[in-house]
Amino acid sequence: MTPFETAILVRREDPWSLEAQALLDELSAMLAVFSGDGGQSRFSPEDACSARGAFVVARTTQGLALGCGAFRRFDYGVAELKRLYSRPNTCGVGKAILTQLEADAAAVGYHTLLLETRSFNRRAIAFYERNGFTPTARYGIYVHQPDARCFAKTIGVKAD
Repeated sequence: MTPFETAILVRREDPWSLEAQALLDELSAMLAVFSGDGGQSRFSPEDACSARGAFVVARTTQGLALGCGAFRRFDYGVAELKRLYSRPNTCGVGKAILTQLEADAAAVGYHTLLLETRSFNRRAIAFYERNGFTPTARYGIYVHQPDARCFAKTIGVKAD
């Protein structure tokens, strides 16, 4: 919940909308402050708009945008999380976005989620570990980036 105990609604939206672009710009600016790179070159809205991808925005019931996130196809059965962001001083927004992305990814047939964050981003690392992600080898474009921290999680598998 946010500090005002407002419900969080998470649903697919157009990543090119003004509000979505504002959220993505906020994330990029914050990342650039800490790392010198906002990460825009590693995310294409087109990837998230495919039949095997998604872009979501979290909002209050009054419509205020609180955060966003996306996934895109990485490999057969494997999706990569991208641009997960919640505005400062919100509570539960990241978890709500992640929960929706996991459900949407499982619904289109993915069994594994991958993600990358930087070693300086201890808050993100702790968040992903709290939510069931485990460290994995660097992959794809991150293989030769020593400060990249990669994580994976199995999704959509129901226990008997």
